[in-house]
Amino acid sequence: QLHLVESGGGLVQPGGSLRLSCTASGFTDETYAVGWFRQAPGKEREGVSCISQSGDGTKLLDSVKGRFTISRDNVKNMVYLQMNSLKPEDTAVYYCAAYAAVNNLYCPDLTDAYVYEYWGQGTQVTVSS
Repeated sequence: QLHLVESGGGLVQPGGSLRLSCTASGFTDETYAVGWFRQAPGKEREGVSCISQSGDGTKLLDSVKGRFTISRDNVKNMVYLQMNSLKPEDTAVYYCAAYAAVNNLYCPDLTDAYVYEYWGQGTQVTVSS
């Protein structure tokens, strides 16, 4: 069983930055890809980014490319989402999720949230002036 906890959310002005962290505990010896998802009020959940176990495979939602960066530290069992140039439309609850991958280079498509077995509770990100 893997337990995920997100942190780092908050209120930020447009153009500002936040770094979200996802901390994993429990059975961390397997190969896990980690994804970040978000859900705004009244909208469907969407995949924002994912990173393979090795960190060599990454994916980003088109609307965040050039602004968001995903990274991981496997020694600390943490995954980060650095968010720069934030916009009001980035406002949402952000979740991290883990998928037991077939190899350490694999990262699921951002539309395939259903494959992720473990989810955190979410952290609120609000971008507003």
